[in-house]
Amino acid sequence: MDFLIKAAQLILSLSLLVILHEFGHYIPAKLFKTRVEKFYLFFNPWFSLFKKKIGDTEWGIGWLPLGGFVKIAGMVDESMDKEQLSKPAQPWEFRSKPAWQRLIIMLGGVTVNIITAIIIYAGLTFYYGEEQLKPQELSNGVAIHPYLEQYGIVSGDNILALDGENVDKAMDLNKEIMLRGKRDLDVLHADGTNEKVILPEDIDYKIFENGAYPAFELRAKRVTIDSILPGRVAEISKMKAGDQFIKIGETEIKFYDDIKRGLFQSRNQETEISLLRNQDTIYLKVNVPKEGLLGFIVQQKATDYADFSKIKTAHFGLGESFVKGFKTGKNTLSDYAAQFKFVFTKKGATEVSGFAGIGNLFPSAWNWQIFWINTAFISIALAFINIMPIPALDGGHVVFLLYEIITGKEAPQKVLEYAQYVGFFLLIGLTLYVNGLDVFKWLSGS
Repeated sequence: MDFLIKAAQLILSLSLLVILHEFGHYIPAKLFKTRVEKFYLFFNPWFSLFKKKIGDTEWGIGWLPLGGFVKIAGMVDESMDKEQLSKPAQPWEFRSKPAWQRLIIMLGGVTVNIITAIIIYAGLTFYYGEEQLKPQELSNGVAIHPYLEQYGIVSGDNILALDGENVDKAMDLNKEIMLRGKRDLDVLHADGTNEKVILPEDIDYKIFENGAYPAFELRAKRVTIDSILPGRVAEISKMKAGDQFIKIGETEIKFYDDIKRGLFQSRNQETEISLLRNQDTIYLKVNVPKEGLLGFIVQQKATDYADFSKIKTAHFGLGESFVKGFKTGKNTLSDYAAQFKFVFTKKGATEVSGFAGIGNLFPSAWNWQIFWINTAFISIALAFINIMPIPALDGGHVVFLLYEIITGKEAPQKVLEYAQYVGFFLLIGLTLYVNGLDVFKWLSGS
C-alpha cells in the first residue's frame, strides 16, 4: 500500500507538470499561428490509451509514462518525420517562422515550469506560512556531523553568521556551505565562547565524499529505532525495532547525533553497543562498517527536536508571499544547478537516482503540503534538465536557434537530424543507467 500511495503521488505530480510544460510550447505555437499536430501526456509508441482529434491537433494519452510531447508541424523532433520535412515549407510550419518566434516556442515549456514552481511556493507560503528558527534561539545548538570536528566545531555549537552575514534559518546551513560557497563561520560554542572558523575551499566535496551530508541538523532527543533493514549489520547483530541506544563504545547517547558520532568513531572495529529494550538493557558486540551505517531507520517527528518549541510559523499577505515564492524558486533553481558538481565525482556517479528516487520524495501517507513542495521542486528540476544543451531536449533546440540568430544562418537539416539521434540515444542511455542503479540498490538492499 505504501508503494501505491507513493506511486500515485509521483504520477499525479509528473502528469500535472508534463501537461503544463507542453502547454508552454503549445500556447506560443498557436499565438504564432504554428500548427500543433499532437499533444500527448506520456509517450505512445505503437498505440495510445486515448486519443481524440480536435481541429488540427490530436490530443491523447500514451502508455509509456516517461514524459509527454507536442508534435509541432515542420520541426525536427523525436518523431523524425523526414517525409514532412522533405516537402516545401508551409506557412503554418515551425521552420517557416522567424528564429525569434521559434526560440520563444522552445523556451515556453521551461518558462512555464519555473512560473509553476514560483506560484506553488507562493501559495504554500500564503496558506501554511513559513517556519523560522534562528540559530541564536537554539538552546541545544545544532547537530554537527562528527567529520567536521577536525575543524573545531561539534554538536551543541551554534553557527551565528556565514561570511559575515547573520544566519536567519538554522536549516539553511547545509545549502549555504555545500551549494552557495560560504566558508567563514562565526561559531558560538556550548561553553559560551565565540570563535571564527574558516572551512577549506573544497569542504563541500570532502563532506560529500565522506558521507557527512547533511552536515548540520537540528538536535533531536534520543529516538527509537523504527525498523531494521534486512541483511544489514543491525539485523545480523540482533538489533530490533523499538530499541533505544544508551551507549556506543565510550559515547553516551543523549541526542540522535550522538548515535552518528559514536558509530563514526567506531568505524572498522568491533564495538559494544548498549540498548534499552522494553525495560531491559541489552549489550551487543557490533562490527561497525567503514561507512558507519548499521542499517536501521529512525522516523523523527518535529516534536522529537530538542528545540521544537523555538520553531515559529510566520504568516504573510498575498503580495509578500509571492515575493518569497519568487525567492524560493530562484534559490531552488540555483541550488539544483550547483549540486550537479557532485554528479561528476566517483561517489556521485553511483548515487544518482531515477523514478524510484523521485518517488521516495513522497511520504507513504498522503500529505498535500509535502505533495506540493515536492511538485514545485520537481518542476524546477524539469526546467533545469530540459534547458541543458543536449540535442532532443529543449536546450538542444535553443542552442541551434541561438546559433541561427547570431550568425544569420540556419543549421543544416542533416545536422539537426543527426543531433536529434545522438540526443535521443544519450537520454535513453541515461534513463536506463539511473533506473538500473535504482534496481541494483533495491536488489542489494543498499
